[in-house]
Amino acid sequence: MAVFKQQKVEDFYDIGEELGSGQFAIVKHCKEKSTGVEYAAKFIKKRQSRASRRGVRREEIEREVDILQDLQHPNIITLHDVYENRTDVVLILELVSGGELFDFLAQKESLCEEEATEFIKQILNGVQYLHSKKIVHFDLKPENIMLLDNNIQLPRIKLIDFGLAHRIKDGVEFKNIFGTPEFVAPEIVNYEPLGLEADMWSIGVITYILLSGASPFLGDSKQETLANISAVNFEFDEEFFGSTSELAKSFIRQLLVKDTRKRLKIQDALNHPWIKVTTWIKSETCTLKTKRLKEYTIQSHSSMPPNNTYVNFERFANVLEDISLVEMGLKNVAQKRESLQDDVEALLSIYIEKEAWYKEESERIRQELSQVRYEFRKAEALRKGLQEDLRTTDDSLASIDSRYLTREAHLSSLRQELNAELRWLQEVMGSLNGEAGNKGFGSISALNNEVNEALKELLSRACGGDLRPQAQPDISESS
Repeated sequence: MAVFKQQKVEDFYDIGEELGSGQFAIVKHCKEKSTGVEYAAKFIKKRQSRASRRGVRREEIEREVDILQDLQHPNIITLHDVYENRTDVVLILELVSGGELFDFLAQKESLCEEEATEFIKQILNGVQYLHSKKIVHFDLKPENIMLLDNNIQLPRIKLIDFGLAHRIKDGVEFKNIFGTPEFVAPEIVNYEPLGLEADMWSIGVITYILLSGASPFLGDSKQETLANISAVNFEFDEEFFGSTSELAKSFIRQLLVKDTRKRLKIQDALNHPWIKVTTWIKSETCTLKTKRLKEYTIQSHSSMPPNNTYVNFERFANVLEDISLVEMGLKNVAQKRESLQDDVEALLSIYIEKEAWYKEESERIRQELSQVRYEFRKAEALRKGLQEDLRTTDDSLASIDSRYLTREAHLSSLRQELNAELRWLQEVMGSLNGEAGNKGFGSISALNNEVNEALKELLSRACGGDLRPQAQPDISESS
């Protein structure tokens, strides 16, 4: 993680004149007090709150510093030191005093393709170093291609401004919309996954402008420019490319390819015949006029807003980011709605199933209760019938008991009368037996039997046919 010194930068450096400015940064000339070495101090305005749109977020500054601290290459600007105060982060950078490459070339009357390839080769070398570390610049354009010193015949190229640079991680998808509209790749415009190929597209645009002084996709508005990029709508106008070699056009064509898989990789670009040719045939066909390049640089520096600002793109990216978040939110809501709908349907199915079961059970219970009520009424009626029968039986038993008592009393009375009569008969029979002793025994026995039969019949009629054994007289004994 980048470490920012919290001391005042003015205590260690003499801050001089302003060298340039951007949307949220100012570059000033400075000299280290201890060594006298000259540097460029880039003051980056920090964003003071998350809600603010002014300034650069601290994490973005840290990312730029982390990348710069990892870079050491002849064609890439060098970071010397970093300071921080309440409002700014100050990057102490290598002083690149030769100006922009296009400004340098525009001062020439003409440009040979051999010279152009030497500068393009330096740009490719710097980009190859970046790509070897999986770093993408994402903002390659003429303003960020500087010269270390323009007082020599072949100045050294320096790639600057790594504010948009990112490390690409394998297996991690990265999307964003940033950069300068005129130089961004179609995958940035279309908000597709980004990689090292984005820089190669920008090199194609830079080469096209360098050789012709015309921008391949620049339209009358930013929207038209982006539409041209997305459609890869460009051509080699004879007016601009009449003196350009076919190898140069081939190089540009293979870079301005929408399909990132078919676009030239950095090593392929370095190995392209147009770049590898070391000896050029001196002829009019390889000499390019720089008049249009001069017009282009003047226009790009004077245009409002300037080409080197990406504030509108940043806002556009924020809007797209917000839209993406809203879409993700809507997708989540839709998924939750579908899940909720499934749950509701499942609950409804369970409810319908339970409702049918409850209706069935309710009907069964109702029928059982009806049967129970019927059985209860039936039992109640039976109970009442039994009670009535019991009352009738009780009455009958009481009547029988009364009759039985009456009969028993009557029988007792009859028994007493009969016993009295029997005693009387016995007395009579006794007297008769005495008188008949002399007249013969046979006639007496016959009479005795007749009397006994008569008495039994009499008792039977008197008792209603129910003569107790003990009440029957034994007349035979008396005889």
